[in-house]
Amino acid sequence: MEKTNDIINNYQRYKWFFTSSGKLVVGGKSSEQNDELLKRLKMSEKDFIVMHTSTPGSPFCVIIDKIENVEEKDINETAIFTGCFSRAWKLNKKSAEVDIFYKSHLFKKPQMKTGTWAIKGDIKRKIVKLELVLIKQEGKLRAVPEITSEKYLLKIKPGKIDKSKMLLKLQVEMDEDFSKEEILSALPAGGIEI
Repeated sequence: MEKTNDIINNYQRYKWFFTSSGKLVVGGKSSEQNDELLKRLKMSEKDFIVMHTSTPGSPFCVIIDKIENVEEKDINETAIFTGCFSRAWKLNKKSAEVDIFYKSHLFKKPQMKTGTWAIKGDIKRKIVKLELVLIKQEGKLRAVPEITSEKYLLKIKPGKIDKSKMLLKLQVEMDEDFSKEEILSALPAGGIEI
């Protein structure tokens, strides 16, 4: 439990958002952080719902709550978040396939690359549309699935224009005072379209 509390207390180090029912979701920002996150969670006796795209290049996203407390809408929101922060967004895809499984089904062999884990047992799959909305959560700008919040600042999807070249337009469209760093860190890697 100590390692889980450490993740909860430091969740802003990771990719994160809160689902519409208030569940914290965290995911690795890199292969190294994916490994760190999963190794910490593996030390906990609690089981969690974990997601990753069916293809390489995504965060391992974890719903930090007891499995019995997780609702279908939490799973849907986390699946969309996982797909949007994957390589699929950067490749300007319209959708992504997300694998859903339990932490207890994950294992790592010594020869596996950083950020790579194997899964034993059942995997559920969900195809998600790649679209996000920008909102404020915990006083920070977040890119979350549209089903997470009825009120939002802006809707985005994968596009051809790199997010760094869209900064000024985003700042004007949102009519909020976010720093360039905060906007860039909230968005998926790659191009965007408003």
